[in-house]
Amino acid sequence: MPVTVVRFNLVEPGATPASLGARYRTALEMAAYADEHGVTTVQTEEHHGVANNWLPSPFAFAGAVFGATRRIAVTVSAVIGPLHDPLRLAEDIAVLDLISGGRLVTVAGIGYRPEEYARGGVDWKRRGRLQDELLETLLKAWTGEDFAYRGRTVRVTPRPFTEPHPLLLVGGSSRAAARRAARLGLPLFPSAHLPELEAYYKEQLTEHGTEGWTMMPAAETPLLHIAEDPDRAWAEYGGHFLHEARTYASWQSSDIRSAVRSAATTVAELRTEGVYRVLTPEECAARPPESLVLHPLCGGMPVEEGWRSLRLLCEDVLPRLA
Repeated sequence: MPVTVVRFNLVEPGATPASLGARYRTALEMAAYADEHGVTTVQTEEHHGVANNWLPSPFAFAGAVFGATRRIAVTVSAVIGPLHDPLRLAEDIAVLDLISGGRLVTVAGIGYRPEEYARGGVDWKRRGRLQDELLETLLKAWTGEDFAYRGRTVRVTPRPFTEPHPLLLVGGSSRAAARRAARLGLPLFPSAHLPELEAYYKEQLTEHGTEGWTMMPAAETPLLHIAEDPDRAWAEYGGHFLHEARTYASWQSSDIRSAVRSAATTVAELRTEGVYRVLTPEECAARPPESLVLHPLCGGMPVEEGWRSLRLLCEDVLPRLA
């Protein structure tokens, strides 16, 4: 059985509070349904001040998912580390780790949108140093012991459920991210299929005398939607896929690598490109058995269509793979 992921970023252009509230509640119902049918992971992420309502609070959402589920993991990929108070983030992750019994996976990145730093009053030029401080603080905080922090002695409680600490990965596509992960003995989460970065990370592990591992996307990691009639789905809902693709691409400079970055400017180009794919259940079941990432509410997708896609995954595709 491959790793199965259901992704939620809760985008809805032009949403009202009522419609967005309904979308959030639908996502929680979907997470509970996915959990009952053996889906392994809910994936979510963090962005701020986006006009289409991209989720800004992934840990609040993760807590709600844990309250609605029993087995499924939640991966936050990624939290924008330098935008967070290190001590408060240590507390929040510890509490979620306790609530979930160790089902939280946190990928810490530094982001790529200067406007998010400006909005939060955080110096973009200090993001590397702030990320170092954050990661070092989390690891010290989760011991439950006193430690020095910004010139004073502090202690963070409660201690997390997971030993020696909740699963924390360093995300990114740069050598700086690989060095940071290796120095701290943390796993590396490349933002794309980057074997050369994985090799550099292993070199750095040896240099620092630490141990670690890499969780790297496959060479192809498309965002999936499942439909009995892909032509109909593209015709009716391709604009939702394109909206998200164009929004995401507009944030990233040429030096940023991402497994789900699209260069398409039209629905036809997006369909040909393959970053977003609409597959029949038969086509989905025939994919290489690595991982399946379903994006049922992509770009403000109507919830009824999102449910159709998720049910096809759980009731048609997964039984074939089992």
